[in-house]
Amino acid sequence: MAQENWQKYKLLKLLELLRQETDEQHPLATSALCNRLAEMGISCERRTLTKDIAVLNELGYEVMWNWVGKEKGYYIEDRSFSVPELKILIDAVQAASFITDKKTAELIDKISELGGTHKADILKSNMVCFNTRKHSNESIYYNVGFLEDALQQQKKVIFYYFDLNENGEKIYRREHHHYVVEPIALVFNEDNYYLMVYSARHDGTANYRVDRMDHVEIVDEAISEKALALREGIDSYTEQAFKMYGGQPVDVVLEFDAKLIGVVYDKFGEDTKMIRSGEKCIATVKVQISPVFWGWLFQFAGQMKVLSPDTVIADYKKHAAMLEE
Repeated sequence: MAQENWQKYKLLKLLELLRQETDEQHPLATSALCNRLAEMGISCERRTLTKDIAVLNELGYEVMWNWVGKEKGYYIEDRSFSVPELKILIDAVQAASFITDKKTAELIDKISELGGTHKADILKSNMVCFNTRKHSNESIYYNVGFLEDALQQQKKVIFYYFDLNENGEKIYRREHHHYVVEPIALVFNEDNYYLMVYSARHDGTANYRVDRMDHVEIVDEAISEKALALREGIDSYTEQAFKMYGGQPVDVVLEFDAKLIGVVYDKFGEDTKMIRSGEKCIATVKVQISPVFWGWLFQFAGQMKVLSPDTVIADYKKHAAMLEE
């Protein structure tokens, strides 16, 4: 290896050591750094190490030092992620049901290592495994890759879709015939990952759980103009849409007890506009009328009701009558 390239390699390995194994509480002494580099087959002396550290500082890596006994100890404190940020990422991975147990463990190891060896130990020692409802479909990561590529290329995708029976076995819908859809977005919602697609049949959207897809492939056929138009307004649509189930979006006016303000904010977002009158509030929200909506609404029987539109009021009364039977 040419001398110039060898020096670059030495600096790269030195930086890697400092990033992975040091922080303010765990500096590596000069002699320890030289020994570690020697173990990698890289010759290093105290004098040249000092020069190498100076080069790293000139390049903006901010290598700090303090005394370790009678010699200098070097460390890098500034990192891309702080411990609280890494903790949030780890908890998010744990909370996501669509991430399998195996992949959860792999991702937690990778995220923890972003903080360096010592902080990785701290993060994993303080970890509480709280989600025991993990899915088992390991192919979801390949699915996400194909779907993301399709979204970037604005192409259709083809896949099989399945449910699970009482024995946890796959039962394919449409008698194992494939689905061909026009993807418009990947959406994380209620612990699951969904592919939102344009549905010509409903002239709107439909949603498919990514962990229930099998044999996902990209079709060399462009999505339609209607699908493209939906993609342009997808941010506002997904913020207002209720859950990840089919149904035509409708503006619904709800009246509810003031004590349910937090419940409405949690479900529809804290930017939901409300009008308060005494102990009652009124809000207009956009929902997808579906069994999930009715299930949510009837949790608050006597505390929440629909004021408009008339079609939803009629459906509300019909569902209420069925519950009374």
